[in-house]
Amino acid sequence: MSRRYDCSQPMERTRGIAEAFSAVRRGELIVMPTDTVYGVGVDAFMPPAVTALLDAKGRGREMPPPVLVGSVRAATALVEDLGTYGQDLIDEFWPGALTLVCRANPSLMWDLGETKGTVAIRMPMHELAVELLKETGPLAVSSANLSGRPAARTVDEAEKMLGDSVAVYLDGGQSGHADPSTIIDLTGPVPRLLRAGAVPEDKIRAVVGVLLTEEDEPDEPAEVPSAAEETKPSLTKDEPPKASHEPSETSQEAPEATTKPSLRKDDSSTE
Repeated sequence: MSRRYDCSQPMERTRGIAEAFSAVRRGELIVMPTDTVYGVGVDAFMPPAVTALLDAKGRGREMPPPVLVGSVRAATALVEDLGTYGQDLIDEFWPGALTLVCRANPSLMWDLGETKGTVAIRMPMHELAVELLKETGPLAVSSANLSGRPAARTVDEAEKMLGDSVAVYLDGGQSGHADPSTIIDLTGPVPRLLRAGAVPEDKIRAVVGVLLTEEDEPDEPAEVPSAAEETKPSLTKDEPPKASHEPSETSQEAPEATTKPSLRKDDSSTE
């Protein structure tokens, strides 16, 4: 049976953190408030617990959870390197609603899922969350909801979706933001926006300068004209068309290029 603690009461808060710590050590799931939405977390170094977290949400290993930490030092121990801009982003936005995807420290014995050698890390700006994380160490934490459902902003919403799959619920009132954290990939030479979120894109650019987005993906290669098309007479001022009332090929094809849909940050997942 799940246990729930009202962390607005000092005694309940102390008991709740102690119970959550014990539950994490047993490999059980806990729900905790953060500065964005409520999260469901487990010990990041217990693979069966991570599997239980994914099962509770209805997710597969292809969607590994990020890792929350209680200090910058804990974060740097989890990664091989922060890249060129990682430290600058940490200095500017941590603790806060910015998740950084980095190359994982290869010496760590953990299994978060199909990470492809990376790890997503964040230090939340939430006093209760950080206090717990300093006790437990790094936690694999995902939004406290069933996959495909809106993320919980209250402990009631989280409990309604996750029920008894969670051992301890820490009630910290309504979460700080409706938006999830912004996610930046630092594994390449240029930072890439993976998900728009609580930290605006323009503020990220102010730190890193260049920020790739889905709009920067290369377009599909142009079709090579056939031999018949190559020998067709050109419609230029030097060689006027024989049928002056027929629209040119250029005027017919131009609207297609301007109406091609783009993948903007508004299309990103809200989880």
